[in-house]
Parts: sequence; C-alpha cells; structure tokens
Amino acid sequence: MSAMRIKLIKKGLEKLNPKNIEIEDEGHLHVGHAGAKSGGHFKLSIVSESFNGLSQINRHKLIYKTLDELMKTEIHALSISAKTPSEL
Repeated sequence: MSAMRIKLIKKGLEKLNPKNIEIEDEGHLHVGHAGAKSGGHFKLSIVSESFNGLSQINRHKLIYKTLDELMKTEIHALSISAKTPSEL
C-alpha cells in the first residue's frame, strides 16, 4: 500500500515540475494512531522552480492544493520541505 501511495504522490507532484523529489513513508512512527487507518504518514522533500517567489506557507499550500484528492484519501499526514534550486 505504501509504495502505491508514494507513486500516486509523485505522479500528483509532476505538475510542479520537480527537479528533485524524495518521499519517505513514516507510517511506522504512527502505528496505533487512529488517523493512520485513513491514510499514510509521509515526509516529502521537493525542489522546484514553481516555488520561486513563494513563502514557505504558500509553498505548502501549493503542494496541498496539488495533492488535493490524495489528501482526502491516501495521505493522513505530510511533513514538507519545499525549496527552490537556488536554495540548495
């Protein structure tokens, strides 16, 4: 299930033309948590030119909007690191 969800997340984020994307399943940290049954817990690190000129909060909002349907079904929690290539 986790591998499928990671593929779905990567596919959804293709719209942001990421230069680099890493997704880590953190579900093992939330075993027994009631919300874990409704979707996975993931750590996302993404680098994209799409974040140029955006504050961190607006970068996160853009990611949440891009993953809208997955946030309702496949993702329960998402930890985000969003940078532009010039910030590396």
